[in-house]
Amino acid sequence: MGCDGNCSSCSDNTCEKRDFRINTNEYSNIGKIIGVVSGKGGVGKSLVTSLLAVELSKLGFNVGILDADITGPSIPKMFGLKDKASGSEIGINPVLTKNGIKVISTNLLLENETDPVIWRGPIIAGTVQQFYTDVIWDRVDYLLLDMPPGTGDVPLTIFQSIPVDGIVIVSSPQELVSMIVSKAVKMANMMNIKVLGVVENMSYFHCSDNNKDYKIFGDSKVEKICEDNNISLLSKIPIDMEISSLSDRGEIEDYKEEYLKNTVDNILKL
Repeated sequence: MGCDGNCSSCSDNTCEKRDFRINTNEYSNIGKIIGVVSGKGGVGKSLVTSLLAVELSKLGFNVGILDADITGPSIPKMFGLKDKASGSEIGINPVLTKNGIKVISTNLLLENETDPVIWRGPIIAGTVQQFYTDVIWDRVDYLLLDMPPGTGDVPLTIFQSIPVDGIVIVSSPQELVSMIVSKAVKMANMMNIKVLGVVENMSYFHCSDNNKDYKIFGDSKVEKICEDNNISLLSKIPIDMEISSLSDRGEIEDYKEEYLKNTVDNILKL
């Protein structure tokens, strides 16, 4: 009622017409933006983000990773990044991995990577926005957002202010995750964000001694979850000791298996 179309002076945060979107740095040219989300922590969201970045980079695309998990950043560790992000009067420079993937993360700004980030929600959300607006991404074909878990303040701010083209939801085989995936899907639908599908991590363990697959966490419910939510099952990643070893050594770019090929193919269709 009485809307004059001037959102900048409006205090109604519930208005569906209000535009919260923010602009990138003037020196940035970003193509598609993909969010990697999970309804809970510990399911391998950062792993999926890293592997997607590696696969897209191998295909010749310029890729960036915005680590939006401000209080629990793990992307720099997986890529073995030790250098700190630098800046100038025109913006912040992301750190490059050995194969040229651009990364920004709070751990690249802290004096010590083990220093805790003890900030309240609005400051965390503002930092994520600054990673989008103040970082000089130059030209990236795909910017991957490693989202914090859950459906709280930071994911809401990201979906409202950054033009996300689609999200990949990460799950694990436990039955509890079915409810969590449904929450993530419903939030995305409410925010008019396209859901590309689900990646199930820790799906099974393949024993090389007898060539058998073992379901460590029991039978997967992911097919039924996807059916109930009318979304696609994109990929399944097994429990792989090589993934763990390479991540710990900061050498995730050396991983050879292509478990996320179907997920990458769906991203390329955007």
